[in-house]
Amino acid sequence: MKQIIEKDIELINSYQDNWNKFSRDVLGVKLDTEQEEILFGVQNNKRVSVKSGHARGKDYVAAVASLCFLYLNVPSKVINTAPTGRQVNLIMMTEISKIFRNAKIPLGGELLSNMIKFNTMPDIKTDDWFLVGFKAGDKDVEAWSGFHSPNIMVVVTEATGIDEENYNALEGILQANSRLLIVYNPHRLSGEAYESSKSPRYKHFTMNCLNAPNVLNWQRLLNKEITEQEYKKLHISGQVDWEWINDKVQAAGWCSKIPEEEVSKEFYDFQWMGIWYRPGNLFRVKVLGEFPEEDEETLIPIEWINAANERWKQFRGKFPKGMKLIGTDVAGMGRDKTAHVPRIKDVVFEIKTYSQQDHMVTAGQIVNMLADLDNLSFIDTIGEGAGVYSRVKEMKPNQVFSVKASHSAKFLRDLTGQRTFANMRAYLFWALRDWLDPAYKSKAALPPIQELTQELNEIRWEVRSNGDIIIEPKEELKKRLGRSPDYADALANTFFPYKRKKITNPITKAKLGIY
Repeated sequence: MKQIIEKDIELINSYQDNWNKFSRDVLGVKLDTEQEEILFGVQNNKRVSVKSGHARGKDYVAAVASLCFLYLNVPSKVINTAPTGRQVNLIMMTEISKIFRNAKIPLGGELLSNMIKFNTMPDIKTDDWFLVGFKAGDKDVEAWSGFHSPNIMVVVTEATGIDEENYNALEGILQANSRLLIVYNPHRLSGEAYESSKSPRYKHFTMNCLNAPNVLNWQRLLNKEITEQEYKKLHISGQVDWEWINDKVQAAGWCSKIPEEEVSKEFYDFQWMGIWYRPGNLFRVKVLGEFPEEDEETLIPIEWINAANERWKQFRGKFPKGMKLIGTDVAGMGRDKTAHVPRIKDVVFEIKTYSQQDHMVTAGQIVNMLADLDNLSFIDTIGEGAGVYSRVKEMKPNQVFSVKASHSAKFLRDLTGQRTFANMRAYLFWALRDWLDPAYKSKAALPPIQELTQELNEIRWEVRSNGDIIIEPKEELKKRLGRSPDYADALANTFFPYKRKKITNPITKAKLGIY
């Protein structure tokens, strides 16, 4: 461990008024224009809020800001926190470690897995000078009070996932020369992160992927303003690129074409390759770095889906065991996909899809998944699924159920026991909604599949004059998506209100392998 000496501190002091110069000369990092503006904002403002699109470099600039504050304010305490340990260790501390190791000038201090600490110096105790990373849930709210310092900085990544209680606790330590930097993807329309985007207490920044250097430089390459060799030299590894955005514009159905006369700033309309587009919610959040447009007709808010994605990541492949409820949406030979969604209790551990698959192959896959006699299959039998259901029924008569979206849901109710439904489709999707609803202390865990997220967030609902809930026609949803909602339909099937027949005949039991 290199010990910082007085001469080092004199050098550090010379950069206190220019963090961007320190980041270039000492840390050896190269920030793009928007990142430099954010770093300047952190240098000069007590509270900074950064909402960002996917892979735009928000966590990287947050790591740079953490090290700038740590070394340009001696002694200081820098706290990096996030909703989960994975986000702290694999994102923030990983970025900080890389910058620390690759600095142009040895920074001093000892780099550990979750902190940087220093030896005792004259008039400076070790306990007064450090950088540490931990997930917010690892500390009791009262424990924040132990971090008092004349120079203190708190960096919160994935800030939408931190509860209000922790933010309130932070207020008690943000005194004297303090900084609060919160960075996040804007998928939640409530909480401190959302409020910070409007509050005059914060300096606000938005990192739009359309303005990312890799995207702009690729456009320059297409326009023959730079050569391919120059583009490769300018390319920033790990940041969002033109190809990724082009896929979301052209193929993924994240936005829709509009005539130029309909263009409106209110809807964040944008131009891409000479054509005007209106973004859907996924594009707004993951590309533009803007909050989703939610209204009373949206069945499932995007923030609920993202919360379920985060819970899924915590399993790290170690999923629960037990009875699988397997929802299947069967596609024809066109563009749609056959989707299998196995759910065990609150966890959907995987989703498998197949294009242009023979129906008997699909039936065989389901039969194999029903090898465990506790597992159950739910197949959409309107249209393509009817033949698959019939074949599986022959093989596994006590384990397969026919799901018809148009059937009556007359005697079914939601979790409150109050809401009624126009048909089975409405009931299934509302049951899925209740499963994800944080008001019911949801433990739902969903794999972060962008198609599924988009499909669930695009579903609209309304109440009929008789009080029944109705989900919009599937054809309307398909028009907006540009494809069939195969993932969402298969998942909804797992909420079918089944009732297994009790088998008492010993001969039938023997045939089914039940003993």
